[in-house]
Amino acid sequence: MQSIKPLRMPRRERNKFVKKNQVLELKIEDYAFGGKGIARIKSEEGSFVVFVPNTLPGQLVKAQIKKSSKKYAEAKLIDVLAPSKDEITVPYQDIPGAPYIQLPIELQHQYKKESTLSLFKRIGKVENIEDLFDSFVTSPNVFHYRNKMEYGFSAIGYDRNTKRDKDEFTLGFKRRGVWWMGDNLEKDSGLFDTQMENHLKDIRAYCQETGLDPWHGPKKSGFFRYFVVRKSYKTNELLCNLVTTSSGLETFDLQKFALFLKGIFGARLAGLLHTINDETGDRTIATSGSINLVYGKDKIVEELLNLDFEISMKSFFQTNPKCAEKLYNKVVEYVLEDTSKVDNTIVMDLFCGTGTIGQIVASKSKNAKIVGVDIVASAINDAQKNAKRNQIEGVQFFAADVGKFLTAHPEYENKIKTIILDPARAGIAPKTLQKIIHLNADRMVYVSCNPATQARDTVLLNEAGYALKKISLVDQFPHTAHIETVVLFEKC
Repeated sequence: MQSIKPLRMPRRERNKFVKKNQVLELKIEDYAFGGKGIARIKSEEGSFVVFVPNTLPGQLVKAQIKKSSKKYAEAKLIDVLAPSKDEITVPYQDIPGAPYIQLPIELQHQYKKESTLSLFKRIGKVENIEDLFDSFVTSPNVFHYRNKMEYGFSAIGYDRNTKRDKDEFTLGFKRRGVWWMGDNLEKDSGLFDTQMENHLKDIRAYCQETGLDPWHGPKKSGFFRYFVVRKSYKTNELLCNLVTTSSGLETFDLQKFALFLKGIFGARLAGLLHTINDETGDRTIATSGSINLVYGKDKIVEELLNLDFEISMKSFFQTNPKCAEKLYNKVVEYVLEDTSKVDNTIVMDLFCGTGTIGQIVASKSKNAKIVGVDIVASAINDAQKNAKRNQIEGVQFFAADVGKFLTAHPEYENKIKTIILDPARAGIAPKTLQKIIHLNADRMVYVSCNPATQARDTVLLNEAGYALKKISLVDQFPHTAHIETVVLFEKC
């Protein structure tokens, strides 16, 4: 007897709830890790989940479906139609970089803690994660905590009344999810420097009066591209970088622009740099461009835990330096918890960046030798200079891929008791993590700006015999979904 095969529905018809690009009004009911609000569409067939980033429980939103599967869909936020009852009024202009600024900070902390610990339970397979929770480290400054901001020019603006795009010279931030549309910053956003942001409209007016065009994303043409500012909390200085194309540069007086900025900020203006970026890619500093000093100096100095760090426009440095001090204190606390594993030993500081953590450990431990490794040569160069500036001895920094470095230096196997890990958001590549595990260290202190990849790596570490002993959360970026974690692993 011939068997009859069941009819298979086309893939696009299996999900009857939503379709790609469909626009819906959704009520956000819950909060998932990474700032994703959870909405549910109910029918006779059950409940279907839609994730909408940068939304809060209680909000009514308009969202567009970007990806859909049989079990859930992911959507892009278009607009908030009605606020949550938990939201409060703040005296700042709303910007994409602070989607939760209207949510009381205590509730932000609650959402971040619950969703992050849930992540380690679900992905990291750590069932007793609540028992291992150590502390939630808050930012000393809830507002005006950032030390760097990138403001973009655009020839296409956003009309907040009609909620449509219009031809306009803009300087501010891109609208969320719209790469080609700018939104003028008219006043303090609550994240950066109040004086700078209240005067950004004056900088915009100055540039507009030159008659030179702002960058037009779709056409990939224009003169003004970005205005980037770094701030030192130690000196209160501002270091500015004007990014333009070369087309029209001969008609723009950079020295006059520097004097204009000096007239606004006075002695606070540490320097003005000018970057030429003729590439069509959307980045502030082009790979083939140039950067030149127009006025003042090209670096500022910041202080962390009584150590001075020289910062250039290209340098990586913690965005929230005051909270970074608390982050580093927590890392050093875990590293030095068992001084027998640090004093008179070699401590590996992998993915070390500018070497801040290793230098602090070296300054607080007894005869510890720090070996720092990072693939970014400019960061290692800064690390070496900063160690010399701070007279920190017993530190060595290597510009190399961590995995390749460990392969080239097998002499470190079974010689390391403590490892510090601070990888990029992507986490640690499995092959590199295996090489780190082969060092056979007693302890690892793992710092992460992406707990999702850290939870993934926790599974591999656990299989290799490393148990999670403590976890702390650090709120480096209030009013965003970001959270940093510091985890102590010990070999069983």
